[in-house]
Amino acid sequence: MKIVSANEIPSAFFRYRTGRTIKGVREILHKVRQQGDKALKEYTRKFDGVLLDNFKIDASELKAVASSVNRETMEALHAAGENIRRFAEKQMSQLDDWEFEIQPGVFTGQSVVPIRRVGVYVPGGRFPLVSTLLMAVIPAQVAGVEEIAVCSPPDEQGNISPLILAAADFLGIEEVYRVGGAQAIAALAYGTESIPAVDKIVGPGNAYVAAAKKEVFGVVGIDIIAGPTEVMIIADESAHPTILAADLIAQAEHDEEAQPVLVTPSERLALQVNKAISEQLPLTSTATIARTSLERNGWIILVNSLQEAATVANRRAPEHLEVQVSHPEELIPLLKNYGSLFVGEWSGEVLGDYSAGINHTLPTNTTARYRGGLSVLDFLKIQTSLRVNQEGFEAIAPAAERLAKAEGLDGHFRSVHLRRLLLG
Repeated sequence: MKIVSANEIPSAFFRYRTGRTIKGVREILHKVRQQGDKALKEYTRKFDGVLLDNFKIDASELKAVASSVNRETMEALHAAGENIRRFAEKQMSQLDDWEFEIQPGVFTGQSVVPIRRVGVYVPGGRFPLVSTLLMAVIPAQVAGVEEIAVCSPPDEQGNISPLILAAADFLGIEEVYRVGGAQAIAALAYGTESIPAVDKIVGPGNAYVAAAKKEVFGVVGIDIIAGPTEVMIIADESAHPTILAADLIAQAEHDEEAQPVLVTPSERLALQVNKAISEQLPLTSTATIARTSLERNGWIILVNSLQEAATVANRRAPEHLEVQVSHPEELIPLLKNYGSLFVGEWSGEVLGDYSAGINHTLPTNTTARYRGGLSVLDFLKIQTSLRVNQEGFEAIAPAAERLAKAEGLDGHFRSVHLRRLLLG
Protein backbone atom coordinates (compact mmCIF):
# COMPACT_ATOMS: atom_id res chain seq x y z
CA MET A 1 0.00 0.00 0.00
CA LYS A 2 1.17 3.53 -0.76
CA ILE A 3 2.18 5.55 2.31
CA VAL A 4 1.58 9.30 1.98
CA SER A 5 1.09 12.24 4.30
CA ALA A 6 -2.32 13.90 4.44
CA ASN A 7 -1.15 16.91 2.44
CA GLU A 8 0.00 14.61 -0.37
CA ILE A 9 -3.42 13.07 -0.97
CA PRO A 10 -4.55 13.85 -4.52
CA SER A 11 -7.71 15.95 -4.74
CA ALA A 12 -9.39 13.18 -6.76
CA PHE A 13 -9.39 11.05 -3.59
CA PHE A 14 -12.11 13.28 -2.15
CA ARG A 15 -14.19 13.78 -5.30
CA TYR A 16 -17.22 11.89 -6.58
CA ARG A 17 -16.03 9.66 -9.42
CA THR A 18 -18.35 9.76 -12.41
CA GLY A 19 -18.78 6.23 -13.70
CA ARG A 20 -17.63 5.45 -17.18
CA THR A 21 -20.25 5.25 -19.90
CA ILE A 22 -21.29 1.65 -20.40
CA LYS A 23 -22.01 1.06 -24.05
CA GLY A 24 -25.12 -0.88 -24.90
CA VAL A 25 -27.06 -0.38 -21.66
CA ARG A 26 -29.67 1.90 -23.19
CA GLU A 27 -30.07 -0.49 -26.10
CA ILE A 28 -30.65 -3.39 -23.68
CA LEU A 29 -33.23 -1.41 -21.72
CA HIS A 30 -35.05 -0.32 -24.87
CA LYS A 31 -35.09 -3.80 -26.37
CA VAL A 32 -36.40 -5.46 -23.22
CA ARG A 33 -39.05 -2.76 -22.89
CA GLN A 34 -40.19 -3.37 -26.46
CA GLN A 35 -39.76 -7.14 -26.77
CA GLY A 36 -40.13 -8.45 -23.22
CA ASP A 37 -39.21 -12.08 -22.65
CA LYS A 38 -37.88 -12.51 -26.19
CA ALA A 39 -35.16 -9.94 -25.50
CA LEU A 40 -34.48 -11.38 -22.05
CA LYS A 41 -33.83 -14.79 -23.60
CA GLU A 42 -31.51 -13.33 -26.21
CA TYR A 43 -29.46 -11.39 -23.69
CA THR A 44 -29.32 -14.30 -21.23
CA ARG A 45 -27.93 -16.51 -23.99
CA LYS A 46 -25.47 -13.79 -25.04
CA PHE A 47 -24.18 -12.77 -21.61
CA ASP A 48 -24.73 -15.86 -19.45
CA GLY A 49 -24.27 -18.56 -22.08
CA VAL A 50 -27.57 -20.33 -21.50
CA LEU A 51 -30.86 -20.48 -23.39
CA LEU A 52 -33.78 -20.58 -20.97
CA ASP A 53 -37.37 -21.56 -21.63
CA ASN A 54 -38.57 -19.74 -18.53
CA PHE A 55 -37.09 -17.46 -15.92
CA LYS A 56 -39.13 -18.11 -12.81
CA ILE A 57 -37.95 -20.78 -10.40
CA ASP A 58 -40.87 -22.73 -9.01
CA ALA A 59 -41.43 -23.44 -5.34
CA SER A 60 -40.56 -27.12 -5.60
CA GLU A 61 -37.11 -26.31 -6.99
CA LEU A 62 -36.52 -23.82 -4.19
CA LYS A 63 -37.45 -26.45 -1.61
CA ALA A 64 -35.27 -29.12 -3.23
CA VAL A 65 -32.23 -26.86 -3.41
CA ALA A 66 -32.74 -25.59 0.13
CA SER A 67 -32.71 -29.14 1.43
CA SER A 68 -29.35 -29.74 -0.27
CA VAL A 69 -27.54 -26.96 1.62
CA ASN A 70 -25.65 -28.25 4.64
CA ARG A 71 -27.13 -27.75 8.07
CA GLU A 72 -24.33 -25.52 9.42
CA THR A 73 -24.72 -23.06 6.55
CA MET A 74 -28.49 -22.94 6.98
CA GLU A 75 -28.06 -22.32 10.70
CA ALA A 76 -25.72 -19.42 9.88
CA LEU A 77 -28.32 -18.00 7.45
CA HIS A 78 -30.99 -18.24 10.11
CA ALA A 79 -28.79 -16.64 12.78
CA ALA A 80 -27.81 -13.75 10.54
CA GLY A 81 -31.39 -13.32 9.38
CA GLU A 82 -32.68 -13.12 12.93
CA ASN A 83 -30.31 -10.27 13.78
CA ILE A 84 -31.08 -8.41 10.55
CA ARG A 85 -34.79 -8.73 11.34
CA ARG A 86 -34.35 -7.54 14.93
CA PHE A 87 -32.44 -4.48 13.76
CA ALA A 88 -35.03 -3.68 11.06
CA GLU A 89 -37.86 -4.09 13.56
CA LYS A 90 -36.14 -1.65 15.92
CA GLN A 91 -35.87 0.85 13.05
CA MET A 92 -39.53 0.31 12.20
CA SER A 93 -40.56 0.90 15.80
CA GLN A 94 -39.27 4.47 15.52
CA LEU A 95 -41.81 5.29 12.80
CA ASP A 96 -45.44 6.02 13.57
CA ASP A 97 -48.59 7.37 12.00
CA TRP A 98 -49.66 10.54 13.79
CA GLU A 99 -51.79 13.64 13.62
CA PHE A 100 -50.66 16.87 15.24
CA GLU A 101 -52.67 20.06 15.79
CA ILE A 102 -50.02 22.48 14.62
CA GLN A 103 -52.20 25.39 15.71
CA PRO A 104 -55.88 25.54 16.70
CA GLY A 105 -58.00 24.03 13.95
CA VAL A 106 -55.05 22.98 11.73
CA PHE A 107 -54.37 19.26 11.93
CA THR A 108 -51.28 17.93 10.13
CA GLY A 109 -50.60 14.25 9.82
CA GLN A 110 -48.14 11.58 8.77
CA SER A 111 -48.79 8.08 7.49
CA VAL A 112 -46.06 5.46 7.11
CA VAL A 113 -47.00 3.36 4.07
CA PRO A 114 -45.02 0.48 2.55
CA ILE A 115 -44.14 0.37 -1.14
CA ARG A 116 -46.36 -2.26 -2.75
CA ARG A 117 -43.89 -4.15 -4.97
CA VAL A 118 -40.08 -4.25 -4.83
CA GLY A 119 -37.41 -5.89 -6.98
CA VAL A 120 -34.21 -7.16 -5.34
CA TYR A 121 -31.11 -7.71 -7.47
CA VAL A 122 -28.64 -10.25 -6.06
CA PRO A 123 -25.22 -10.52 -7.75
CA GLY A 124 -24.03 -13.95 -8.86
CA GLY A 125 -20.73 -14.75 -10.52
CA ARG A 126 -17.60 -15.61 -8.53
CA PHE A 127 -19.10 -14.47 -5.25
CA PRO A 128 -22.86 -15.07 -5.06
CA LEU A 129 -23.83 -12.66 -2.30
CA VAL A 130 -26.46 -14.50 -0.31
CA SER A 131 -25.98 -11.94 2.45
CA THR A 132 -27.25 -9.26 0.06
CA LEU A 133 -30.51 -11.16 -0.30
CA LEU A 134 -30.97 -11.20 3.48
CA MET A 135 -30.04 -7.52 3.80
CA ALA A 136 -32.55 -6.42 1.15
CA VAL A 137 -35.49 -8.77 1.64
CA ILE A 138 -35.77 -8.72 5.43
CA PRO A 139 -36.08 -4.91 5.82
CA ALA A 140 -38.63 -4.94 2.99
CA GLN A 141 -40.66 -7.60 4.79
CA VAL A 142 -40.46 -5.73 8.09
CA ALA A 143 -41.60 -2.56 6.30
CA GLY A 144 -44.67 -4.45 5.04
CA VAL A 145 -43.89 -4.72 1.32
CA GLU A 146 -46.55 -7.00 -0.19
CA GLU A 147 -44.64 -8.38 -3.18
CA ILE A 148 -40.90 -9.01 -3.49
CA ALA A 149 -39.30 -10.26 -6.72
CA VAL A 150 -35.70 -11.47 -6.70
CA CYS A 151 -33.46 -11.53 -9.78
CA SER A 152 -30.03 -13.16 -9.93
CA PRO A 153 -27.95 -14.21 -12.95
CA PRO A 154 -27.82 -17.90 -13.93
CA ASP A 155 -24.69 -19.92 -14.65
CA GLU A 156 -24.12 -21.75 -17.94
CA GLN A 157 -26.39 -24.56 -16.76
CA GLY A 158 -29.18 -22.12 -16.01
CA ASN A 159 -28.80 -22.44 -12.24
CA ILE A 160 -28.66 -19.84 -9.50
CA SER A 161 -26.40 -20.36 -6.50
CA PRO A 162 -27.98 -22.91 -4.12
CA LEU A 163 -27.25 -20.55 -1.21
CA ILE A 164 -29.31 -17.79 -2.78
CA LEU A 165 -32.20 -20.16 -3.46
CA ALA A 166 -32.01 -21.61 0.04
CA ALA A 167 -32.13 -18.11 1.53
CA ALA A 168 -35.09 -17.19 -0.69
CA ASP A 169 -36.94 -20.28 0.47
CA PHE A 170 -36.09 -19.54 4.11
CA LEU A 171 -37.51 -16.03 3.69
CA GLY A 172 -40.65 -17.24 1.97
CA ILE A 173 -39.97 -15.50 -1.34
CA GLU A 174 -42.29 -16.79 -4.05
CA GLU A 175 -40.80 -14.91 -7.02
CA VAL A 176 -37.21 -15.77 -7.94
CA TYR A 177 -36.04 -15.19 -11.50
CA ARG A 178 -32.87 -16.45 -13.17
CA VAL A 179 -31.94 -13.29 -15.01
CA GLY A 180 -29.12 -10.83 -14.42
CA GLY A 181 -27.37 -7.75 -15.70
CA ALA A 182 -28.97 -4.69 -17.26
CA GLN A 183 -31.65 -6.94 -18.76
CA ALA A 184 -32.86 -7.89 -15.27
CA ILE A 185 -33.10 -4.22 -14.29
CA ALA A 186 -35.09 -3.55 -17.47
CA ALA A 187 -37.48 -6.42 -16.73
CA LEU A 188 -38.07 -5.20 -13.18
CA ALA A 189 -38.56 -1.60 -14.27
CA TYR A 190 -40.78 -2.12 -17.33
CA GLY A 191 -42.19 -5.61 -16.83
CA THR A 192 -42.25 -8.48 -19.32
CA GLU A 193 -44.67 -11.33 -20.01
CA SER A 194 -43.19 -13.35 -17.13
CA ILE A 195 -41.82 -10.69 -14.78
CA PRO A 196 -44.29 -8.05 -13.55
CA ALA A 197 -42.90 -4.55 -13.12
CA VAL A 198 -41.97 -3.31 -9.65
CA ASP A 199 -42.16 0.08 -7.94
CA LYS A 200 -38.58 0.15 -6.67
CA ILE A 201 -35.32 -1.74 -7.36
CA VAL A 202 -32.69 -2.35 -4.69
CA GLY A 203 -29.46 -4.29 -4.56
CA PRO A 204 -25.90 -3.88 -5.86
CA GLY A 205 -24.45 -5.18 -9.11
CA ASN A 206 -21.73 -4.71 -11.68
CA ALA A 207 -21.17 -1.61 -13.84
CA TYR A 208 -23.96 -2.67 -16.23
CA VAL A 209 -26.44 -3.02 -13.38
CA ALA A 210 -25.43 0.33 -11.88
CA ALA A 211 -25.76 2.09 -15.25
CA ALA A 212 -29.15 0.47 -15.87
CA LYS A 213 -30.44 1.54 -12.45
CA LYS A 214 -29.46 5.12 -13.22
CA GLU A 215 -31.32 4.98 -16.52
CA VAL A 216 -34.58 3.58 -15.12
CA PHE A 217 -34.71 5.91 -12.11
CA GLY A 218 -37.96 7.82 -12.32
CA VAL A 219 -39.81 4.95 -13.93
CA VAL A 220 -39.06 3.17 -10.67
CA GLY A 221 -37.33 4.15 -7.47
CA ILE A 222 -33.83 2.90 -6.74
CA ASP A 223 -31.76 2.62 -3.60
CA ILE A 224 -28.05 3.27 -4.10
CA ILE A 225 -25.76 3.33 -7.12
CA ALA A 226 -23.11 1.10 -5.60
CA GLY A 227 -19.55 1.70 -6.71
CA PRO A 228 -16.43 -0.25 -5.72
CA THR A 229 -16.51 -1.11 -2.04
CA GLU A 230 -14.47 0.92 0.45
CA VAL A 231 -13.08 0.71 3.95
CA MET A 232 -11.26 3.41 5.88
CA ILE A 233 -9.65 2.52 9.20
CA ILE A 234 -8.55 5.18 11.66
CA ALA A 235 -5.99 3.64 14.01
CA ASP A 236 -3.38 4.68 16.53
CA GLU A 237 -0.56 2.67 18.09
CA SER A 238 -2.98 0.85 20.37
CA ALA A 239 -4.29 -1.05 17.33
CA HIS A 240 -2.98 -4.49 16.34
CA PRO A 241 -1.26 -4.33 12.93
CA THR A 242 -2.18 -7.93 12.12
CA ILE A 243 -5.88 -7.19 12.64
CA LEU A 244 -5.65 -4.00 10.60
CA ALA A 245 -3.98 -5.89 7.75
CA ALA A 246 -6.65 -8.60 7.84
CA ASP A 247 -9.44 -6.02 7.64
CA LEU A 248 -7.80 -4.23 4.71
CA ILE A 249 -7.31 -7.51 2.83
CA ALA A 250 -10.91 -8.54 3.55
CA GLN A 251 -12.15 -5.41 1.79
CA ALA A 252 -9.60 -5.66 -1.01
CA GLU A 253 -10.63 -9.19 -1.98
CA HIS A 254 -14.07 -8.02 -3.11
CA ASP A 255 -12.88 -6.47 -6.33
CA GLU A 256 -9.73 -5.18 -8.01
CA GLU A 257 -11.28 -1.71 -7.78
CA ALA A 258 -12.01 -1.98 -4.03
CA GLN A 259 -10.50 0.82 -1.96
CA PRO A 260 -8.81 -0.08 1.34
CA VAL A 261 -7.45 2.89 3.32
CA LEU A 262 -5.68 3.24 6.66
CA VAL A 263 -5.36 6.64 8.36
CA THR A 264 -2.95 6.88 11.27
CA PRO A 265 -0.70 9.33 13.09
CA SER A 266 1.89 6.55 13.54
CA GLU A 267 4.50 5.92 10.85
CA ARG A 268 5.64 2.87 12.80
CA LEU A 269 2.14 1.37 12.66
CA ALA A 270 1.96 2.13 8.93
CA LEU A 271 5.13 0.12 8.28
CA GLN A 272 3.95 -2.72 10.54
CA VAL A 273 0.63 -2.96 8.68
CA ASN A 274 2.35 -3.08 5.29
CA LYS A 275 4.57 -5.87 6.57
CA ALA A 276 1.57 -7.78 7.97
CA ILE A 277 -0.24 -7.47 4.62
CA SER A 278 2.73 -8.98 2.78
CA GLU A 279 2.75 -11.87 5.27
CA GLN A 280 -1.00 -12.54 5.08
CA LEU A 281 -1.62 -12.21 1.35
CA PRO A 282 0.07 -15.52 0.37
CA LEU A 283 -2.25 -17.30 2.81
CA THR A 284 -5.38 -15.85 1.17
CA SER A 285 -7.09 -17.74 -1.66
CA THR A 286 -8.22 -14.43 -3.18
CA ALA A 287 -4.70 -12.99 -3.08
CA THR A 288 -4.59 -12.08 -6.77
CA ILE A 289 -7.64 -9.82 -6.55
CA ALA A 290 -6.69 -8.43 -3.14
CA ARG A 291 -3.10 -7.65 -4.17
CA THR A 292 -4.26 -5.73 -7.23
CA SER A 293 -6.72 -3.74 -5.14
CA LEU A 294 -4.14 -2.94 -2.47
CA GLU A 295 -1.49 -1.91 -5.00
CA ARG A 296 -3.83 0.07 -7.24
CA ASN A 297 -6.19 1.68 -4.73
CA GLY A 298 -4.72 1.13 -1.27
CA TRP A 299 -3.55 4.09 0.79
CA ILE A 300 -1.93 4.52 4.17
CA ILE A 301 -2.38 8.18 5.08
CA LEU A 302 -0.16 9.69 7.76
CA VAL A 303 -1.79 12.47 9.77
CA ASN A 304 -0.56 14.71 12.56
CA SER A 305 -3.44 13.88 14.90
CA LEU A 306 -6.64 11.92 15.20
CA GLN A 307 -8.50 15.20 14.72
CA GLU A 308 -6.87 15.47 11.30
CA ALA A 309 -7.83 11.85 10.66
CA ALA A 310 -11.46 12.80 11.33
CA THR A 311 -11.18 15.64 8.82
CA VAL A 312 -9.85 13.23 6.18
CA ALA A 313 -12.67 10.78 6.91
CA ASN A 314 -15.38 13.43 6.74
CA ARG A 315 -14.08 14.70 3.39
CA ARG A 316 -13.84 11.19 1.94
CA ALA A 317 -17.17 9.93 3.40
CA PRO A 318 -16.21 6.23 3.25
CA GLU A 319 -18.67 3.38 2.93
CA HIS A 320 -17.23 1.57 5.97
CA LEU A 321 -15.35 3.44 8.69
CA GLU A 322 -13.48 1.51 11.39
CA VAL A 323 -12.15 3.20 14.50
CA GLN A 324 -9.38 1.33 16.32
CA VAL A 325 -7.94 3.86 18.75
CA SER A 326 -7.31 3.91 22.49
CA HIS A 327 -10.03 6.49 23.26
CA PRO A 328 -12.75 6.16 20.60
CA GLU A 329 -15.21 8.21 22.67
CA GLU A 330 -13.09 11.31 21.94
CA LEU A 331 -12.92 10.69 18.20
CA ILE A 332 -16.45 9.50 17.39
CA PRO A 333 -18.21 12.88 17.94
CA LEU A 334 -15.95 14.34 15.23
CA LEU A 335 -17.00 11.77 12.61
CA LYS A 336 -19.95 12.89 10.48
CA ASN A 337 -19.81 11.20 7.06
CA TYR A 338 -19.77 7.41 6.70
CA GLY A 339 -22.04 4.59 5.60
CA SER A 340 -21.55 2.53 8.75
CA LEU A 341 -19.23 2.92 11.74
CA PHE A 342 -17.34 0.06 13.42
CA VAL A 343 -15.93 0.90 16.84
CA GLY A 344 -13.08 -1.04 18.45
CA GLU A 345 -10.91 -3.97 17.46
CA TRP A 346 -13.68 -6.52 18.09
CA SER A 347 -16.04 -4.74 15.66
CA GLY A 348 -14.66 -5.95 12.36
CA GLU A 349 -16.43 -4.64 9.27
CA VAL A 350 -16.89 -8.25 8.15
CA LEU A 351 -19.38 -8.76 11.00
CA GLY A 352 -21.49 -6.00 9.49
CA ASP A 353 -21.35 -7.82 6.16
CA TYR A 354 -22.96 -10.90 7.61
CA SER A 355 -24.30 -11.44 11.08
CA ALA A 356 -24.38 -8.33 13.28
CA GLY A 357 -27.80 -7.15 12.08
CA ILE A 358 -26.84 -3.81 10.53
CA ASN A 359 -27.21 -3.51 6.76
CA HIS A 360 -24.25 -3.93 4.45
CA THR A 361 -25.80 -2.16 1.44
CA LEU A 362 -24.15 1.20 2.02
CA PRO A 363 -23.36 4.43 0.16
CA THR A 364 -20.04 4.49 -1.71
CA ASN A 365 -18.12 7.04 -3.77
CA THR A 366 -18.51 9.92 -1.25
CA THR A 367 -22.32 9.64 -1.26
CA ALA A 368 -22.34 9.01 2.50
CA ARG A 369 -22.23 12.81 2.59
CA TYR A 370 -25.99 12.81 2.02
CA ARG A 371 -27.48 9.40 2.75
CA GLY A 372 -27.09 6.32 4.92
CA GLY A 373 -27.36 2.66 4.11
CA LEU A 374 -30.31 0.54 3.05
CA SER A 375 -32.97 0.32 5.75
CA VAL A 376 -36.69 -0.09 6.29
CA LEU A 377 -36.98 3.57 5.23
CA ASP A 378 -36.10 2.57 1.67
CA PHE A 379 -39.28 0.51 1.51
CA LEU A 380 -41.62 3.10 3.01
CA LYS A 381 -43.36 6.25 1.90
CA ILE A 382 -43.88 8.98 4.48
CA GLN A 383 -47.18 10.53 3.36
CA THR A 384 -48.54 13.73 4.86
CA SER A 385 -52.11 14.92 5.39
CA LEU A 386 -53.94 18.13 6.25
CA ARG A 387 -57.32 18.56 7.97
CA VAL A 388 -58.48 22.14 8.62
CA ASN A 389 -61.68 23.42 10.24
CA GLN A 390 -63.06 26.96 9.96
CA GLU A 391 -61.11 28.24 12.94
CA GLY A 392 -57.89 26.91 11.50
CA PHE A 393 -58.69 28.21 8.02
CA GLU A 394 -59.22 31.73 9.30
CA ALA A 395 -55.89 31.56 11.12
CA ILE A 396 -53.73 30.44 8.18
CA ALA A 397 -55.61 31.71 5.11
CA PRO A 398 -54.36 35.34 5.24
CA ALA A 399 -50.72 34.24 5.03
CA ALA A 400 -51.55 31.92 2.11
CA GLU A 401 -53.35 34.75 0.28
CA ARG A 402 -50.46 37.17 0.76
CA LEU A 403 -47.85 34.65 -0.39
CA ALA A 404 -49.94 33.71 -3.45
CA LYS A 405 -50.15 37.42 -4.35
CA ALA A 406 -46.41 37.84 -3.81
CA GLU A 407 -45.70 34.97 -6.17
CA GLY A 408 -48.11 36.26 -8.77
CA LEU A 409 -50.23 33.10 -8.70
CA ASP A 410 -53.73 34.53 -8.89
CA GLY A 411 -55.39 31.11 -9.12
CA HIS A 412 -53.81 30.16 -5.81
CA PHE A 413 -55.07 33.39 -4.27
CA ARG A 414 -58.62 32.78 -5.57
CA SER A 415 -58.62 29.19 -4.27
CA VAL A 416 -58.18 30.55 -0.76
CA HIS A 417 -60.21 33.74 -1.18
CA LEU A 418 -63.31 32.01 -2.57
CA ARG A 419 -63.40 29.74 0.46
CA ARG A 420 -63.38 32.82 2.64
CA LEU A 421 -66.31 34.30 0.66
CA LEU A 422 -68.43 31.20 0.15
CA LEU A 423 -67.80 29.11 3.25
CA GLY A 424 -67.24 31.77 5.89
